[in-house]
Amino acid sequence: MRSRALQILRPLRSCPSLRPSSQIRPASSTAPKSTTQWKPKPRTATTTAAPSSKPLPVTDTSTNPVDPQAAISSGPNVTEIDPSLSAAIPTPPSFTSALSSGAPNPGNTDKINWASSFHGLSTMPFPPETAAVLMKPLDPRDVEIKPDGIIYLPEIKYRRILNQAFGPGGWGLAPRGELVIAEKLVTREYALVVHGRFVSEARGECGYFSEETIPTAGEGCKSNALMRCCKDLGIASELWDPRYIREFKKTHAHEVWVEHVVNKKRRQVWKLKDADVAYPYKEVKSTAKA
Repeated sequence: MRSRALQILRPLRSCPSLRPSSQIRPASSTAPKSTTQWKPKPRTATTTAAPSSKPLPVTDTSTNPVDPQAAISSGPNVTEIDPSLSAAIPTPPSFTSALSSGAPNPGNTDKINWASSFHGLSTMPFPPETAAVLMKPLDPRDVEIKPDGIIYLPEIKYRRILNQAFGPGGWGLAPRGELVIAEKLVTREYALVVHGRFVSEARGECGYFSEETIPTAGEGCKSNALMRCCKDLGIASELWDPRYIREFKKTHAHEVWVEHVVNKKRRQVWKLKDADVAYPYKEVKSTAKA
């Protein structure tokens, strides 16, 4: 019976699938080994500079603060790249040179608010030839007189003197505020600017009779401010000299009696000796009629 059992089990023991896993060899263990072996790549030798034994300079930041911009190197300028192009680029004049030559310097006045600025005030005097035009003695034939005896120079002659001294466009009036409209009177402040320099400021005034005449009164206000600003330039300064006023009225003017052609009222007015009485008055010889 035992021999019969061994005969049955002997073929089963020879079957690989029935063997324990510990007795089965892997298939790769019987494969021939490759003769090619991996070799590491040789390293490239690098040369490392030996550290310098010289100590680095120490900067005293307490007396010499570190400038972060000092380490930034500036690039080449136009002169180094193209000298001919650099020579063709115009160089704007400085403010002092522009004033000495009497020419305007718009580069320094583009952002000036003339409504409040005093830029260039008393920087330097105008050239002697300009001062001679401004302070030229008045021609008595240019002076006018009002009926109340006040002598004056017409505003258009102030403008002619300014144009002769600085050239048309070389001067101007800059408003320093809004036009103030009061009862029967308008007023506004102006600044006289010459070649980009503040020269003077004054407040002009002019009366009006109705609202329709306010624009005309505004122009008269501007002209009045111009005449007052010109005093600081010496233009027609004789008109504020009491001695000149008395001498002018004694030599070139006199008082006469006139009569209104409509209501026949009479009054005494001043006029130039070589001028006629203006309408609506006419000169009369006596004061017998009241």
